[in-house]
Amino acid sequence: MPTALVTGGAGFIGSNLADALVADGVTCHVVDNLSSGRDLQVPPEAELHVLDIRASVELGVLAERVKPEVIYHLAAQVDVRKAIVDPGFDADVNVRGTVAVLEAARRVGARVCFASTGGAGYGEYEGLPVPTPETSEVRPLSHYGMSKMAGEGYCGLYGRLYGLPTAVLRLCNVYGPRQDPHGEAGVVAIFCGKLLDGERPTVFGDGLQTRDYGYVGDVVAAFLAAAAGPAGQTVNVGTGAETTVLDLLDGLGCPHEPQFAPPRAGELERSALDPARAERLWGWTAQMPLADGLMRTYRSVAAGRAAPEARAPGFAEVG
Repeated sequence: MPTALVTGGAGFIGSNLADALVADGVTCHVVDNLSSGRDLQVPPEAELHVLDIRASVELGVLAERVKPEVIYHLAAQVDVRKAIVDPGFDADVNVRGTVAVLEAARRVGARVCFASTGGAGYGEYEGLPVPTPETSEVRPLSHYGMSKMAGEGYCGLYGRLYGLPTAVLRLCNVYGPRQDPHGEAGVVAIFCGKLLDGERPTVFGDGLQTRDYGYVGDVVAAFLAAAAGPAGQTVNVGTGAETTVLDLLDGLGCPHEPQFAPPRAGELERSALDPARAERLWGWTAQMPLADGLMRTYRSVAAGRAAPEARAPGFAEVG
């Protein structure tokens, strides 16, 4: 039976990925320090190791013990605002932590599928095409984007220096079941929480800024495809479609006029990812229509309110 290790596997995307691996008959190990993830979100068939990825010695020992064929590296500091306030912490987790994961993988020859960022990596500058292909120059506008690009660089280094197989996934704005409605990141879940509370959602800027919103089930499928696809590739994972923040509120049926607040530093005006390479290399395309994905997310957030101590429904469990 194949074995995989998922860092950040108690979090939003990672727990959904762990569910999919278990469903495929994979022996799954989850590494998470539970700073934002929840142990209840880890599938009972997986083994949870409460461990920080920066604990390089312990992580290496674990890798040698369980010998995963693939390490899906999703553990990260993901908040753009927190990265601006404390860039040292952001770099510590996203750069030093990624090096520790790569070192652990090198000890056992595991492939690393690295969760990077699309929009925060490409940035925004004159001449940047939208949707953006992987051939575009990366010019991050935030410490978070920069730390993720550094992680990509280390993946390339370990491939050149040690022959370690890696795959870099530049993710769009991922949404769906188990996204935290109380966090700073994850606008779809935050809006769902506001609607359930009967409150007016807050929109930063004019609400016309665009993002590429990808459903978590589609993103999980991309990680599985990356594990089986050619190594040494950097691939966008997105829909190619631009959606405004106001479009999200319309799609959720928001009955309230939003509160508008000043735009935040490091935020982009336009972002969407060209997914052509993913289709060419992996045969992967996004499948979930945005309207359906929004409703599934809303129902998941509502279910979490109804049973806060229960295991939050994952992408495959919401009809």
